[in-house]
Amino acid sequence: MVKAKIAVNGYGTIGKRVADAVQAQDDMEVIGISKTKPNYEAAVAHQLGYDIYAPAENVGAFEKAGMRAAGTIEEMIEKADLVVDCTPGGIGEGNKPLYQKAGVKAIWQGGESHTIAGFSFNAASNYEGALGRDLVRVVSCNTTGLCRVISPIDRELGVKKVRVTLARRAADPNDVKKGPINAIVPDPIKLPSHHGPDVRSVLPQIDITTAALKIPTTLMHVHTVNMEVNTDCTADDIKKIFGSQSRIRFVGQGISSTAEIIEFARDIRRPRNDMWENCIWAESITVHEKEFYFFQAIHQESIVVPENVDAIRAMMELESDGAKSIEKTNKAIGL
Repeated sequence: MVKAKIAVNGYGTIGKRVADAVQAQDDMEVIGISKTKPNYEAAVAHQLGYDIYAPAENVGAFEKAGMRAAGTIEEMIEKADLVVDCTPGGIGEGNKPLYQKAGVKAIWQGGESHTIAGFSFNAASNYEGALGRDLVRVVSCNTTGLCRVISPIDRELGVKKVRVTLARRAADPNDVKKGPINAIVPDPIKLPSHHGPDVRSVLPQIDITTAALKIPTTLMHVHTVNMEVNTDCTADDIKKIFGSQSRIRFVGQGISSTAEIIEFARDIRRPRNDMWENCIWAESITVHEKEFYFFQAIHQESIVVPENVDAIRAMMELESDGAKSIEKTNKAIGL
């Protein structure tokens, strides 16, 4: 089998997870990752056998650090069929001309705007729309989590409106620049938050409004979701719909917090404690007439990882059926 050659530009929180997930697939391979400096993440990439590419001016620094760079970032891009841009939000826009000059397909993350690619992706919502595309944006962790629960409900019951309050982690666990904070911060103070419009970049038909708070934790986000639907339903109906989705996991058995979800991920030996699924408290699902409510937790470090793999598969036309791609990705990474 000829594998799609994938470059990962940026090997941080998302990039290193995407690289490992791509490498686990049998129809694609990582031909290189990029780092700007020879730090501990670059050392790990070197130990894992990834070819490291760097800015031209920093190639010598990698040599001195004992992890010889395979070349420049531009040279990595030239070797790829597709580049997954996992650089920090706002940086990816500047990389677009590099990808276009090299004639390679490109994926960006949710930190960039919808306009960078003109198509925002969620595997459960619009996989077929990404088939053969050159440019795609995989939406953010929160938007991914919301699309995963809204799409199946809309298909089965019809969604009239969605209202969500998000309690957002203040920073990732390894981010010493932004946290910790001893505060609860409206984010933003002017309502609504950006998450609703971002959901509509994938599901334009959905009436959704969101509000967000930044809270002093690094582990996960928590959403309080209220949906009004067009069809009478029960809590069991909602559970059945969610239960049919492979990237939704019900949590219970005494799990009452995000800390316990992460501990559960450790106990089941997930790589990096990753929870790729939406974690929904089944007992929180409450229905009143045609409205229902529930809590879900979203692991911001990992939830978009399988979505990136599915986006690659659609863009490279390795699989035309979204359900089959999701199944293939899940099996390969152990979800």
